[in-house]
Amino acid sequence: MNAALSSKTAPQPLGSGQSVSDRPVGLERPVDRKQLDTTHGVILYLEDITVSFDGFRAINKLNLAIDRGELRCIIGPNGAGKTTMMDVITGKTRLDTGTAFFGQTIDLTKLHEAQIAHAGIGRKFQKPTVFEELTVFENLELAMKMDKGIWTSLFFKLGGAQRDRIHEVLETIQLKEQAHRLAGLLSHGQKQWLEIGMLLMQEPQLLLLDEPAAGMTDEETARSGELFLSLAGKYTLVVVEHDMDFIKQISKKVTCLHEGSVLAEGTLAQVQNDERVIEVYLGR
Repeated sequence: MNAALSSKTAPQPLGSGQSVSDRPVGLERPVDRKQLDTTHGVILYLEDITVSFDGFRAINKLNLAIDRGELRCIIGPNGAGKTTMMDVITGKTRLDTGTAFFGQTIDLTKLHEAQIAHAGIGRKFQKPTVFEELTVFENLELAMKMDKGIWTSLFFKLGGAQRDRIHEVLETIQLKEQAHRLAGLLSHGQKQWLEIGMLLMQEPQLLLLDEPAAGMTDEETARSGELFLSLAGKYTLVVVEHDMDFIKQISKKVTCLHEGSVLAEGTLAQVQNDERVIEVYLGR
């Protein structure tokens, strides 16, 4: 284990006196968020993760620890393993070897995608996916965390607290004035913010954001940076991005991946001045 994942900082997967068989989370039962201790310390812990596809090692003994409330930026050249890493975290791709924990007790390797989402991990892909024939308000209502059974859906009526929550998210993503506009009529940046709002309606604790600034105007990019900074602390954000100006706006800590492993980690200035990063990614 590298220094960043020393025993002083790495979460302990099992509580005192707890055996492997006592682990509370597995495929045989749904995830109980009450079991997720994220009140302090590390919320996401990856150790010695390895993933191979037809002999190609996309992830190679990857070690990564993300603190609760942190906004971490992930950079690296194409093929560095950034997308595969997020696929592992969300259960889309199964790892070959290694350990992946969410909080102190939730073993991500034992869960499928739906369970991981329910546990509190939300993911946004590069291309926004919203319901364009519905209004902004209706998109957020549809994304609300609730029982999605057929009978509940048929007889569901929006309550006062739920309306308040939607209005709170509208304020957060700065789309309150667009609440009754069809999502299909929004700008690219506004659709990105709406999709982030839809994730927030699911009450996540960790947000994985894949190139969220791609295709945005300079003004939209700056507003996105302000949004992410406002979310950090209340939520944990992992942002995969190539736009270095955007990263400069939002970053406190940056991790550069290369060939499936952590190449460098630190402040943006430290990473940008690392000769290895310059050679494989940034250039001179």
